[in-house]
Amino acid sequence: MGIFSIFKKTEKTGADSTVESTELVNGTEPSAQSEEVTTALSLHPAWDVPKEQQYVFSFLSNELEPLKPNQISLSGIDIEQDDNTQAWLVKAFLRTSLATPITLNTAELVLIDQNEQVVAAKEFNLAELGELPATSARPWVFVFEQPTLKGELPKDGWRLAFNVQSLVPHKIELDAAWEEALSDEQKDGLKKIVDSLPKLHDREVNFSGFQAKVQPDGTLAVSLFIRNGHSQQITLEQLPLEVLDANGKIVAQGAFTIDQLKVNANTSKPWTFLFPKEMVINKDSDMSKWTVRVPQSA
Repeated sequence: MGIFSIFKKTEKTGADSTVESTELVNGTEPSAQSEEVTTALSLHPAWDVPKEQQYVFSFLSNELEPLKPNQISLSGIDIEQDDNTQAWLVKAFLRTSLATPITLNTAELVLIDQNEQVVAAKEFNLAELGELPATSARPWVFVFEQPTLKGELPKDGWRLAFNVQSLVPHKIELDAAWEEALSDEQKDGLKKIVDSLPKLHDREVNFSGFQAKVQPDGTLAVSLFIRNGHSQQITLEQLPLEVLDANGKIVAQGAFTIDQLKVNANTSKPWTFLFPKEMVINKDSDMSKWTVRVPQSA
């Protein structure tokens, strides 16, 4: 299927989503302009566009609503499903109201249906769209392959949006109780640990232990980071865990019920789990090096 055979319809089934340019482009200077900005059609320089196709692009572009100054927008046009791969071909304009050209980098885009549910999510290299001229609108086809799909193909009222959270550097997140109890020095120490940990893969969640202490009553207190590599918040309610010593032997294991423990997107949250002495299997373990994990059978 060629690029121009995809852009056939002039009926727009998608909605618009906008973000401030400072959320996507570093070093952009906000304009003092207050008037709305009308964007002009801009085709990728590598495209050799037939005249009849130029008419379709121009018609769709002229129908777009003006933007406010200093905005970047995704304006949904239409979605088709590839008959061979079953991928979703999402047609949209990437628009900018900035007074200077911009080139975007990598960002996750999410497809949101009319019920505000995310039905597809994928990271795109937006540099492939080339440099966007000032106050322009560039048509593009964003391909969401089968593994990136999360729901039903939306028909009307959908929108393609930037997941701005995916652009935020991974950071530590402290629960209110930890924030209040820890000194600035202790907080800085935890931050340094998080910064030293291996980078998470996309949508990876893992657990990295940093402190284990046996209490006077025999309880094993294990502190770990719950690391969320998703671009969306996760909520934990039940969590089976086991602690392994330097020799890979199980020290303690148990299942924990948690009251809606939320971990924001792209953050690591420290938490302490108490294994009562009944859960401690091996009291003579070599804890010079240890790990914590979710049991494979969980």
